[in-house]
Amino acid sequence: MSHITAMEPLFTPAETARIDQAAPAHGATLPALMEHAGRAVADAIHRRYRPCRVLVLAGPGNNGGDGYVAARHLAARGWPVMVAPVGTPRPGSPAADAAAQWRFPLVDATTARVSAADLVIDAIFGAGLARDLAPDCAALLAAARTLVAIDMPSGVDGATGALRGQAARAALTITFVARKPGHLLLPGKAQCGTVLCADIAMPPGAIATITPSVWRNTPALWQLPVLAAAGHKFDRGHLTILAGAMSGAAILAANAARRAGVGLLTLATDTPLTGAAPGIMIRTDPLATLLTDPRRQVWLCGPGLGIDRAGPLLATLIAANRTILADADALTACADHPERLHGVGVITPHEGEFSRVFPDLAGDKLSRARAAATITGAVVVLKGEDTVIAAPDGRAAINDNAPPSLATAGSGDTLSGIIAGLLTQGMPAFEAACAGVWLHGAAAHTHGPGLIAEDLAEALPAVLATLQATRNTT
Repeated sequence: MSHITAMEPLFTPAETARIDQAAPAHGATLPALMEHAGRAVADAIHRRYRPCRVLVLAGPGNNGGDGYVAARHLAARGWPVMVAPVGTPRPGSPAADAAAQWRFPLVDATTARVSAADLVIDAIFGAGLARDLAPDCAALLAAARTLVAIDMPSGVDGATGALRGQAARAALTITFVARKPGHLLLPGKAQCGTVLCADIAMPPGAIATITPSVWRNTPALWQLPVLAAAGHKFDRGHLTILAGAMSGAAILAANAARRAGVGLLTLATDTPLTGAAPGIMIRTDPLATLLTDPRRQVWLCGPGLGIDRAGPLLATLIAANRTILADADALTACADHPERLHGVGVITPHEGEFSRVFPDLAGDKLSRARAAATITGAVVVLKGEDTVIAAPDGRAAINDNAPPSLATAGSGDTLSGIIAGLLTQGMPAFEAACAGVWLHGAAAHTHGPGLIAEDLAEALPAVLATLQATRNTT
């Protein structure tokens, strides 16, 4: 588990360009920043690889300029380096100046040259490519045995993670100042390999010209509830989960919510229920009766409930002005009718549920999640390896700690339970959703191989203990 550091904004290529443009006014010239960037690339390669034959594919822009600088620094350390231009820098540009400082011969950019190199540096376009990657460039990159990308693998859209043509898979990507959404969003995420974010001495004043709205989801983004020394269970809230005939889903959510710290938990059901832990209360009263208790402010509706029951029960909860997390069957009950979710606090759809509720929303994952949050007024957790959490006010976070082992039955029910448990303890909806998603991924990593959904709640105490210890030493 990583140390807790500062919040990590994610900047689009357009925002990064604006930061670059602001840098000179804050005391950093573009040639100096390019020198820092190229040196950072050379340093990263030197730390991770033994000296070997390197070919730099240098494009015509600043990405190519970074490549020329990296080549010069590697050559100064005794690495055998060749540079193959893929385009000519604009005369007088920082990239042209960097190219002029390369004192060794240039070679033609051919697939034969690429395949003969031990390591190829992709310095062609980076994150700012506004068109599909040309087939000849794609063929060059595809011929590399080991590929290291500067900023972003050429052909990956830095704003969305979409592939612009055929993008080769890098083993290592070195970016600068801040990661971009495309480093975390599929399919681009899979093309980046290990991503490093290097400090290139960008002035804080230049960075401050951008007000971030998207962040990488890390513990720096939220603060978990702190237990009061004189507190009691009612201070930690009372969560009610609606349970149906498939009660296992509700029980998974309940176990996770309790491990996340909720004080009291009730499973409300109208069918016989077995398998719940002793600390879980079971109530068979009508929903209207349960809603007369003012302590029951937070409700989880959907897991295992059944579509026919979920729709009317969700509508009743909304009318009662409760804090609601809607998942699973409650979402499917709103297929083609997102307006039925108005009044819900958090929704947690996977892609199939999302497409049923929002069939008209198209585009990249980040944009779709944000649009859904605007339409419903709810915090949207659009799940996957690259889960996006989007708030109606425009804030968004992208999560990148989910291992493939989370693709197991009941995992989503556990996630909804964790988030609902944090909501019950008073966390704001966006922060509770972000924290729940991160804790879910961390629990899976903590457990390791052989994960099933039941393991996630049991792994949470170790995650919470490590997180608490990390905060205490930060």
